[in-house]
Amino acid sequence: MAVSLKKRRRIQMVIAGVVLLAAATGIVGYAMRDGIEFFRSPSQLASEPPRDGERFRLGGLVEAGSVVRDGRSVRFVVTDGGASVPVTFSGLLPDLFREGQGVIATGQLEGGTFTASEVLARHDESYMPKEVADALKEQGVFRYGGGVAEDPGS
Repeated sequence: MAVSLKKRRRIQMVIAGVVLLAAATGIVGYAMRDGIEFFRSPSQLASEPPRDGERFRLGGLVEAGSVVRDGRSVRFVVTDGGASVPVTFSGLLPDLFREGQGVIATGQLEGGTFTASEVLARHDESYMPKEVADALKEQGVFRYGGGVAEDPGS
């Protein structure tokens, strides 16, 4: 049976559409390869260390008594009650940054210390980023309403 010219054109158009869709998907994936940053808690870092040079978001609470300012750079420790990670940051911290508050830092782990390129702090009395709240709930140190339990048993 001979395929009509109209049917052949339709098949060619479908094939061309599939090829273009695959190419567009590949281009979008390639463009996003460096833009995807996964969230991790200190406990997750302890159990599954990241690859060298991998950028990700670290979230938890700023440990009390850990903030050390040195000019424009600051060092502090982020904890989720189960593990702690030292953080260094050069730049201006958000006004709401303080000890005992929720924080998310974007950067990478270098020699056991997280080097942050951006630090975000919670923005009001009751808000905590969902990822941070979930990680703290897993460790048993988060209470609804913005409170944080010092002791997992409280």
